[in-house]
Amino acid sequence: MANFKAICRDPTAQNPPNVSSSGSGGVCMMRNTWRDEQHPSFINFISSFLKANSFRLNFVPIAPDFIFNCGGLSVAFVFVTNWDGNNYLPTFSRVKKLKEQFAHLYIVVTLSTREQNDSFVHSYFKLGMELGRPTFVPVQDIEMGFEKIVKIAHAHGVCKRQDVISKLRAERKKSVQEMDVFLRVITSIPGIDNHDANSLNQAIGSVEAIAKASKDYILENTDLSSDKAETITRFFRDPKFYLSPKIN
Repeated sequence: MANFKAICRDPTAQNPPNVSSSGSGGVCMMRNTWRDEQHPSFINFISSFLKANSFRLNFVPIAPDFIFNCGGLSVAFVFVTNWDGNNYLPTFSRVKKLKEQFAHLYIVVTLSTREQNDSFVHSYFKLGMELGRPTFVPVQDIEMGFEKIVKIAHAHGVCKRQDVISKLRAERKKSVQEMDVFLRVITSIPGIDNHDANSLNQAIGSVEAIAKASKDYILENTDLSSDKAETITRFFRDPKFYLSPKIN
C-alpha cells in the first residue's frame, strides 16, 4: 500500500516559516470537547507551545478542533490524534461538512504505525475523497502534529499580511498617479497653480465635480479669488474659452 505522504501535499514542506522567531502570534481557539478528550499533559504542551510563539489560547464551542486567526485570516483544523481504522466514518463525515463551511481547512492525522497509514489510505480512497479538498497532513506523533498546525496557520497569516501590504502599496501608487493627473488637468487652467488645485481637491473633489461646481460654490468652499473661480467655471463650460489657444 502506498504511503499517504506521497499523495497529500504538506503546505509547510517548502520554506517552512520559523514561527518562534517571527513574534507575530495571533489567536488560537480550541474546541472544548476536543480538549476534554486529550491527556492533560498534551494540553499543557499545546498551551506552552502557543505561549512561546505569542499566541493567545481560548477554549470555545466550535465545530472544528482549532481555529487560528493570524493577520486577519482564519484557518480551521481537524486534529485526529488517535486514528481508529475501525471507526473512520464519523471523521470523514465531519470533514465533508466542515469543508463547506471553511475556506481554509486542514485535517491533521496522527499515523504512528504502518498499519494506521495503510488503513487511512484505504478509507480515504474508499470514500472517494477529493485530493486537496481539504488538505490532509499526516504526522507521526501528536506533538509534531500540533507544531504543523501552528506552522500552517502562521504561513497563511504571513501570506495574508504580505497581500494586504501589496494592496496598500498598489492603492497608494494609484492614488499618487491619480493626484498627478488631477494636478495636471487643473493647473492647465490659466492662472490656477498647485495650491489652488489642492484647495479644489480637498473642498470639492474630482475634476468632474469641479467642472459641475458653480462660481458661488467655489468661492464659498475654497480660498480662491473671484477671478479664479470665474476662470474655472468658464474653462469647463465655455467652448470659446477652453478651445482657444493659451499662452502661458
